[in-house]
Amino acid sequence: MTIMWIAAYLALGAFAGLFAGMLGIGGGLVLVPALALFFAAQGLVPAGETLHMALGTSMASIIFTALASIRTHHGHGAILWNVVKSFTPGILAGTALGTLFAANVPARPLAIFFTIFVSIVALQMAMNLKPKPTRELPGPLAVAGVGLGIGVLSSLVAIGGGSLTVPFLTWCNVRVQQAIGTSAAVGLPIAIGGTLGYVFNGWGEVGLPSGSLGYVFLPVLAILVVATMVTAPIGARLAHRLPVATVKRLFAGILVLLAAKMLWSLFSAP
Repeated sequence: MTIMWIAAYLALGAFAGLFAGMLGIGGGLVLVPALALFFAAQGLVPAGETLHMALGTSMASIIFTALASIRTHHGHGAILWNVVKSFTPGILAGTALGTLFAANVPARPLAIFFTIFVSIVALQMAMNLKPKPTRELPGPLAVAGVGLGIGVLSSLVAIGGGSLTVPFLTWCNVRVQQAIGTSAAVGLPIAIGGTLGYVFNGWGEVGLPSGSLGYVFLPVLAILVVATMVTAPIGARLAHRLPVATVKRLFAGILVLLAAKMLWSLFSAP
């Protein structure tokens, strides 16, 4: 890997980590399309597997992003650990189902689903749409059921679940800062379960580059981790100081552009 590509992956990781810590989104929404484009440009991964490798590598990076974000959010007392505990069983089951499905879906239909999902999230961010806090948190069993759905969707698009977890917690009368902090913590079981799923489902796949562990590309993962571990805590601190709604609008535009570029590249490839 050339110095230019190492620098590109470092910059990508720094950008993703900053917004992951700030918005509690795990970074996957920006990492997946960018990694798919990078892998295709380098010719490192077979054309039909670029998106699967991007999903797996992105999901693995979220483990480290979540750990860095958790430390900062916990320091602000913004994580509801009893809620995280209730979410976890459903999330682990959901990520197992989601990664199994993703690994068996061709890249193009999966890219269409990813782009639609990103567009919905971007619209939510740009318009600052939030559910009104009209109810209280349900019991542990119901929260685990919600975690199942979040786990499935999060593993399909390789995100930490913030775009799903934060609105749910806000709807349940959880303060915004606590919703973001709790979402960051929930991102850890999502990332662990999703990573194991992508490793398992990509194991033995023919044509993957040297240094791959299933659908996780370890050399790129290492570069991303270095950058995200530095910038995720910075983003988490900024979440308590910056106008988050304005940042979301900017990030929404970047997401749509990246996803559209990835979709165009996949469909224009021979």
